Amino acid sequence: MSELLQAVLDSEERSDLRQFISELRHQEKSYLLRNDILTAYTDYCNKYQKPNEFYNSSNLGKLIYYTQEIIQEDSNLYLIIRPKIAGQEVYRLTEDLSVDSLTVQDLLDLRDRLVNRFHPNEGDILELDFGPFYDYTPTIRDAKNIGKGVQYLNRYLSSKLFQDPRQWLEGLFNFLRLHQYNGTQLLINGRIQSQQQLSDRVKQALVFVGDRPSDQPYEEFQYELQGMGFEAGWGNTAGRVGETLEILDELLDSPDHQTLEAFISRVPMVFKIVLVSIHGWFGQEGVLGRPDTGGQVVYVLDQAKNLEKQLQEDTTLAGLDGLNVKPKVIILSRLIPNSDGTLCNQRLEKVHGTENAWILRVPLREFNPKLTQNWISRFEFWPYLETFAIDAEKELLAELHGKPDLIVGNYTDGNLVAFLLARRMNVTQCNIAHALEKSKYLFSNLYWQDLEDKYHFSLQFTADLIAMNAANFIISSTYQEIVGTPDSVGQYESYRCFTMPDLYHVVNGIELFSPKFNVVPPGVNEKYYFPYSRTEERLPSDRQRVEEMLFTLEDSAQIFGKLDDPSKRPVFSMARLDRIKNLTGLAECFGKSAALQEQCNLILVAGKLRVEESDDNEERDEIVKLYRIIDEYNLHGKIRWLGVRLSKTDSGEIYRVIADHQGIFVQPALFEAFGLTVLEAMISGLPTFATQFGGPLEIIQDKVNGFYINPTHLEEMAEKILEFVSKCEQNPNYWYEISTRGIDRVYTTYTWKIHTTRLLSLARTYGFWNFTSKENREDLLRYIEALFYLIYKPRAQQLLEQHMNR
Repeated sequence: MSELLQAVLDSEERSDLRQFISELRHQEKSYLLRNDILTAYTDYCNKYQKPNEFYNSSNLGKLIYYTQEIIQEDSNLYLIIRPKIAGQEVYRLTEDLSVDSLTVQDLLDLRDRLVNRFHPNEGDILELDFGPFYDYTPTIRDAKNIGKGVQYLNRYLSSKLFQDPRQWLEGLFNFLRLHQYNGTQLLINGRIQSQQQLSDRVKQALVFVGDRPSDQPYEEFQYELQGMGFEAGWGNTAGRVGETLEILDELLDSPDHQTLEAFISRVPMVFKIVLVSIHGWFGQEGVLGRPDTGGQVVYVLDQAKNLEKQLQEDTTLAGLDGLNVKPKVIILSRLIPNSDGTLCNQRLEKVHGTENAWILRVPLREFNPKLTQNWISRFEFWPYLETFAIDAEKELLAELHGKPDLIVGNYTDGNLVAFLLARRMNVTQCNIAHALEKSKYLFSNLYWQDLEDKYHFSLQFTADLIAMNAANFIISSTYQEIVGTPDSVGQYESYRCFTMPDLYHVVNGIELFSPKFNVVPPGVNEKYYFPYSRTEERLPSDRQRVEEMLFTLEDSAQIFGKLDDPSKRPVFSMARLDRIKNLTGLAECFGKSAALQEQCNLILVAGKLRVEESDDNEERDEIVKLYRIIDEYNLHGKIRWLGVRLSKTDSGEIYRVIADHQGIFVQPALFEAFGLTVLEAMISGLPTFATQFGGPLEIIQDKVNGFYINPTHLEEMAEKILEFVSKCEQNPNYWYEISTRGIDRVYTTYTWKIHTTRLLSLARTYGFWNFTSKENREDLLRYIEALFYLIYKPRAQQLLEQHMNR
């Protein structure tokens, strides 16, 4: 039994537990989530005048703190307790407080009964269990090391060297013989025939390059090295070749994980990368702010530019310039014929500021041209992914003159296509979720049937399970994205165990302790987003134009609201206009606080201004809601709403102009997977208030370089903003202190140089692991294919038939 529960039952607090349960019986809710439980416990303590010490420190208080869910069924109470990160226990309490432990299957049956109370399942339901496929792979033991997969894998691999050095060194030797570029052999040639010979020749080569000037170009001594058995790829100078061979020599003689990582990170094995981002408008101008785009487009474009730059740098350092090696990065997206004036109808578009990075757009097959020639919501996109992947494979092979070395998926649809491509081409697959919708929409799996017409979560969650389990490695922006915090469940953790009533039970959906998980946060595009104080880099014309747009410009079809007093401190936010981004919540928070209206103006850059201009259901609902809030709280003269499409230049300058006015940035999302706008605001110098639900918890250090807010508590949110504004009035330096610390935080932790170096190191390490471990993934991939063809594909076909009739 849970130690938390046992401690209560073995103490005088047993009667308090009984009393608390009695209070719960009077509630209408039969399913309580953590916030409901904490509220009920607070009410209980207040009603029975319990001291603060009891609330915070009693055994019952600790039990309540770690209880994620309470379900009431008949006379029984079920507690879902999460005593530690990535751990869950389920117990049934009867009326006389006797306790039974429940299995995962029991819990899923219970949840099904809650949904189908009047139509219980007849017979069994399909169970999905990925657990056995992870039994033969290394797993991390300590939850605090989740997300550090590559460090763990390197330790594991280097320990294998000690346990079975002959077999392992044979694997390393064969791995080095493997590498070529367009048919040209790299690293070692046929003059080295065994791992012992490799060790001897490395020592010989070290003496040879050690006698040469460290800056002597590789081309001047390449033939001598070839005679010893070494081809290009070790370095571009004698010094660099010597460093690489020294690391290999150390790895062969006395291996450890740091040496292994240092060596593998230098192996030239990644030259062609495909980044899959398919559902939205993907372009370089005129696409941001569209439904389903924005953050992901910015992320992938910046990633592509910096990956290509890093690949070029790595290629030069490896001494491959003489072989005319040209690294290539392709962003795979969909071609949209009716592209609304953007370049999304263009097959191939070069990425600005790069030598060899491209956007490759592949059209959907014309099942119904009325749909497939236009943008399609991410919630409706599922029927087209398989045929898109088949068509995209041909296009990629033609553009790359062969297979890519790495395929990176973005979002659920991109990750599923990445799986289909990687499976067909036998290529390393990386997943980046950006956001897992299951965490964003409450009870979305439990009541999926009620939401299916609008969101099609049965397809999305099945695609998530397929892609995340098939991936060789997964990148998350934060630790909590994987396994949450001590008091909240992570996005990936939510896939470990769940039910979709009448469809399937997931008893083990993902192994959170797998070394495939790695935390690699993105960076900020420093060309467009930089501190407001760097005035020499700002164009006066841009600054003046943005200033007018934000505060004074009238008679614009894209701007709503005229400010009575433009000199007030601006409270600013910029996001998509959808329910999760919660800009309407920020507007209501502002509307409820007369004091905040007295001190500040509210400025929003968000979506469209008119319902008839939007194709997205959620955006239309939020437009209506925002106008209603403005009227209800009479915010006319105090709010300005810009429904504009912004270039990156203007987007960066908007943050800086708000900073010129000593404004603040508020990110009020109900949930935010990472928070790119938080980074953009902070690097620009804006004191930032961001949601405590999601990634900003790891970006911001509360009250040090920014502030956490709870977007569900509007009055409390207003008070926190007001408290900051008041401190700034009393101490003019306070705004500058928070601003400066925010800038420093981004520059030390969130740059694209850090991100791309890490990503390429991961790609090489997992490629090496796949080769040397001889891990047989075929059984896992066959299981995943069964899920795709027996669950996903028939449901996608049903949705396609609906689309054909529109």
